[in-house]
Amino acid sequence: MRDIITVMKFTMLEMVKKKSFIISTIIIALFIIVGLNVPNILKSFDSEVENSKILIVDKDNIFEGNLSNGFLEQYGYDVVIKDASLEEVRTEVNDEKVDSAIIITKEEAGIGLKYVVKNAFMDSGMDEYLANALTAMYQNIQLVKMGITETQFQSLNPNFIYSVETTEEASGNIFVIMMLSILLFYAIYFCAFQVSSSITTEKTSKIIETLVTSTAPRNIVIGKTFGIGLVGLLQIIFYLIIAFITAHFCISKEMLDMVLDTSNLTIGLVLITLIYFVLGYFTFAFLYALTGSTVSKPEDIQSANSPVALITIVGFYLAYFTMMNPTGNMNHIAALVPISSPFCMPLRIMMGVTNPGEIILSIFILVVTCLLIAFITIKIYTNAIINYGTKFSFKNLIKLYKQK
Repeated sequence: MRDIITVMKFTMLEMVKKKSFIISTIIIALFIIVGLNVPNILKSFDSEVENSKILIVDKDNIFEGNLSNGFLEQYGYDVVIKDASLEEVRTEVNDEKVDSAIIITKEEAGIGLKYVVKNAFMDSGMDEYLANALTAMYQNIQLVKMGITETQFQSLNPNFIYSVETTEEASGNIFVIMMLSILLFYAIYFCAFQVSSSITTEKTSKIIETLVTSTAPRNIVIGKTFGIGLVGLLQIIFYLIIAFITAHFCISKEMLDMVLDTSNLTIGLVLITLIYFVLGYFTFAFLYALTGSTVSKPEDIQSANSPVALITIVGFYLAYFTMMNPTGNMNHIAALVPISSPFCMPLRIMMGVTNPGEIILSIFILVVTCLLIAFITIKIYTNAIINYGTKFSFKNLIKLYKQK
């Protein structure tokens, strides 16, 4: 146990000292900060639209003087009512005295709304909200003239309220669920990949020869896996702290509750997610340790890791796309298959579409798979770790596994 802790400390120190690790951590933290400020950025653009100044010309008095009653201001427009010719309107728009203009005319087929704007490329048409506001205003004027009350009008045009009833209930904020799935994939995939890279790098620098003479190969595999996994877990916690602080200071409570509804997050779900993260990480980390021990040059890592990377991506997408139908049979399969259950099962629990029996069976399958892969990896790693030749073929790996 002491040797495992020693290898773990050495691995953690080597990992956090890498420039690539430091730079990538900073870049991802910045992405989180900028991403959580997107609502504020969009809001700043919306405020520019809300304060836009618009000129309305109604020479035929179609709206009977109601354009200046403040009805349009509630939609965020600074309205200017004026009698002007088309040339005068164009001049005011070109001189940027107003942002845009609407000329209202009586036509045989109905009411004409000519929208005047300086640059049609930047502003392709009348705002839908403004068009709806003008339509509603005109309808109200006609209702009053015909003696029809608003209640009578609503009885002819009722508001239909639509709802969806499902036979199998699945709840939860889909945005939070998908973000959690992506976070788990990032944590498991990239942390596990570091195990392969670390093993190959040490083989290249011949450090592994010193480690092998100091402790058993299985202690090296387990220590490295634990060390890199712990660093990855701390890195994720750091990202979550950055996200929490940014959301607290930069996003309003109403918007935060709307986008990041965490009402389904419980202590039990956090613990289950942590269990699946640990088991999923160790499963893929041992696979990457196996591929890392079969190559002796860093440039061969990518090709050696390709099969494992493909398995990881298939598992992630199997879980990701089955979330679109969380009560389907395919989602039940994804929750039990060990390459996809770390990404799928925490989300099924959050959505309330699983049961304790399925959770226990899923964890059991994942534990058995992890132990089996660990046993095979340690056996092959022990016989292949000091090999400095070319990477092994699948046939060679079987021979190494059978070798005592």
